[in-house]
Amino acid sequence: MRLGSRTHSANVDEENPYWISFSDIMAGLLVIFIMASLALILELIQVQEKLKQTQVEVMEAIKEIAKAEQVRRDILYEIKEELMQKNILVEVSDNDSVLRIPDEQLSFRTNEYAIPPEKSSQMIVKAIGNALYSSIIKENRYKYLDTVFVEGHTDSRQSPRHMGNWGLSTFRAISIWNFWNEQLDQEQPLAGLKNHDGKPLFSVSGYAETRPVNLTESNEAELRQNRRIDVRFTVKRPTIHQYEQVNAMMITD
Repeated sequence: MRLGSRTHSANVDEENPYWISFSDIMAGLLVIFIMASLALILELIQVQEKLKQTQVEVMEAIKEIAKAEQVRRDILYEIKEELMQKNILVEVSDNDSVLRIPDEQLSFRTNEYAIPPEKSSQMIVKAIGNALYSSIIKENRYKYLDTVFVEGHTDSRQSPRHMGNWGLSTFRAISIWNFWNEQLDQEQPLAGLKNHDGKPLFSVSGYAETRPVNLTESNEAELRQNRRIDVRFTVKRPTIHQYEQVNAMMITD
């Protein structure tokens, strides 16, 4: 009876199409594990390659910014040196981003915005403009720049003119700008220069007394320092969209 029972059980197992041995299950699981491991390895390789590419793009952007800032310094100190040889004293300030033209070089009359008619004054303004133009177009440096602002500044004493110090500072900057475009010894006026995006490189603005060099203005020397024309250079930077793309890639990685 027992022998017959074992034989019946064995026959049932052999005939059951759904029977899978333990070794078959383990072999199947091993195959699945290997395939999953390979997929994970491939994904990690792709992530590493993407991260390397992101790092390369970030480093290239940093190099581009560093190059642009060096070009700006070269322009400013080259202009300063050229003008110094002509006994025209200008300053480089604001972390090597601004060419400062002191009031004593421009000699604007009190509450006036027209460039003085004296030949000496007009020669100084012309020399500054020529040096500015020559240095910017040298080796296509303008491609590293975003905007060059010609900024007018006054001291805190209020002008009786229409629009007060705001108008006075703005129109002084406009007078300089118009003079440069009309009188420089260049084939192309400054107004024709374009930045890296093909947009006009120069802009003109006035700040009245809102950005003083000296806060106290306790004497005429300090008042005079606040009366000035600043030529401010901004350099090409990555756009917000580019920053966001890099940031998103870094987070994803």
